[in-house]
Formats: sequence, structure tokens, C-alpha cells
Amino acid sequence: MSRIGNKVIELPAGVEVSQAGEVVTVKGPKGTLTRNISSEITMTVEGNEVKFTRPTDDYKMKALHGTTRANVNNMVEGVTQGFTKNLQLVGVGYRAQLQGKKLVLTVGYSHPVEFETPEGLTVEVPDNTHINISGIGKQAVGDFAAEVRAIRSPEPYKGKGIRYVDEYVRRKEGKTGK
Repeated sequence: MSRIGNKVIELPAGVEVSQAGEVVTVKGPKGTLTRNISSEITMTVEGNEVKFTRPTDDYKMKALHGTTRANVNNMVEGVTQGFTKNLQLVGVGYRAQLQGKKLVLTVGYSHPVEFETPEGLTVEVPDNTHINISGIGKQAVGDFAAEVRAIRSPEPYKGKGIRYVDEYVRRKEGKTGK
């Protein structure tokens, strides 16, 4: 039994969920999100509750049931609260700065690395070693944060690189000289 798929999504005040065929639209105070869901999963909106049902109990339907419910729940959470990923630069001379809509990173390469901020996301640099990425789409925020982190992911010997603020980097012992 899919425990997540059977949970009911409670809609906060000011959030509307509508479905047109396979397209689900969620409107809220922070914006509007749309997503395609499987036609095999049935979504019903009753008052301020959204329920999902599946036709059969085979393994793939159970997985699709829980995934669909989780995706719509993330859309509801995104249009009400939004999502944020916080990154930290660790290393001597590593810094970040905003130039208009561009994020410019100096992380030990011979050239600065520039990122164009995707549509719908906001990037803030409170100081030159922290980056805050926020938006209403959980996947978009996570993808952009992972893209920025991949430029210089943390290495295990000195811990230098770009990491999430709450990330634990396992450290290794270096060489021992004789």
C-alpha cells in the first residue's frame, strides 16, 4: 500500500488546484505552477482537500501513485512558501558576486565562472562566501543549486569547494611524511 499516495493534501487559503486532462495547475500567492501527471492516476479536488486514487495495486501503480501525490504537494508548498537552497564557498580566495542577473564565481580556476540566473529563480549573495537560491519550483531550485555546486564540489582532504550549508563533508587524512 502506498502510504504517501493515500495521504490527503490540505490546501491552504488562497491556493487553487485545477486539472485539465493530464495537466495540473496550482495557483497561489507566490505564482502559478503546471505539471503533467499520469492519466492512470485519478485526482479529485473536494473543497480544500486533494485526493489521489490508483486503478490497480501492482508495483508500478503504487510507485506512480506516491510520486504523483508528492509532486502535487511540492507544487502546493512552492506557491505558498517557496523553496530555498543555501550554498557556502570554502577555500582561500573563493568568492561569489552578482553582476545584474549573472552569478560570478571565483573558485580557483584561471577564469571566473559565470551563471545566468534561470527564469523564476532569485539568487542572493549576502556575503562573498554564501549563495541563496530561491524559487517556487522545487526541482528548478535543486537543479540550479546542484549545477552551481558541481563547478567545484567539496574535496575530502582540505574540504575546499562549494557545499550546501547543512552538508557534511567527510574528511580524509592526508599523507604522512617521514
